[in-house]
Amino acid sequence: MLKLRKSLAITEKIKYICFCLSQVFMTTFLYWRDYPMRDFASEYCSYLANVKHASANTIASYERDVRQFASYLEGVNTRIVDVASKDIEKYLALLKTSGKSPASIARCLASLKSFYSYLVGEDEIEGNPASRVTVERTQRSLPEILTNREVDLLLSQPSSNDMKGCRDKAMLELLYATGIRVSELISLNVRDVSIPGEYLRCESKGKTRIIPLYHEAVQSLKDYLNHVRPQIVAYAGEDALFVNMAGERMTRQGFWKIIKHYQQTAKIEKDITPHTLRHSFAAHLLENGADLRSIQEMLGHSDLASTQMYAKLIQPDLKSIYRKFHPKA
Repeated sequence: MLKLRKSLAITEKIKYICFCLSQVFMTTFLYWRDYPMRDFASEYCSYLANVKHASANTIASYERDVRQFASYLEGVNTRIVDVASKDIEKYLALLKTSGKSPASIARCLASLKSFYSYLVGEDEIEGNPASRVTVERTQRSLPEILTNREVDLLLSQPSSNDMKGCRDKAMLELLYATGIRVSELISLNVRDVSIPGEYLRCESKGKTRIIPLYHEAVQSLKDYLNHVRPQIVAYAGEDALFVNMAGERMTRQGFWKIIKHYQQTAKIEKDITPHTLRHSFAAHLLENGADLRSIQEMLGHSDLASTQMYAKLIQPDLKSIYRKFHPKA
């Protein structure tokens, strides 16, 4: 009888150990089955910001594409780490049937290629399932630029007789003088501008660019810094170079409204955006003899091919001059 009791006690212990092991196994299985996408996305965004030094806009765009793909995978019961090339192809086909443009689909694929390349680097997966996926190539349209007369007309719109006009004049002049992005413009601090040196220091994507300023841009900045900014800045410790009328750092939306307002007052029919001045800056420099490498450095392009498109913008004018002045044309 004693042996029977001991045998039963051992059996119960074994059952209990088996039960505990089954619970551990089930917990582990459920964890890996539902491996949280939010962790991947958050870590990927941190990687883009801290290692790749991507801009906030680039990070937001990539994150949006990755999370939308993750939502799709949930609907088809596929884990993000189990994706095959065919899964990505089906998703891109779905985007096409839903009316997404070829450019949007191409951007989404680029986001997924970057995301899965990151996962390969982190040893989460063995190969990049997006690496061999292709989409229809899109014809890159040339950006619209302003003529010299249109630039002069736009820059002459802000009135220097009031604080808002003086600030707006400085922003527009600086944008055309340097070709910086609107995100870089609103991120500038007072210390980034040298009035005596007549240059601007722009830090973006982990790189620093020193861009010279022409005299009128320097004078507009000087007037703004000396006579306007001290009166509208919210508090003395504010670092932002450009502030809104509430004294806080200018936003993208705020500057967008400003440039649209002056487009209307100038009665320019072209659709002017902050990037229009960036394109015009590059095209006008190239048109006046600047070399592509210098323009590339000032624009902050990592690839010269991005800068070379501006040569196409001025090509018709060069042909016209050639035909007009070459003795054998």
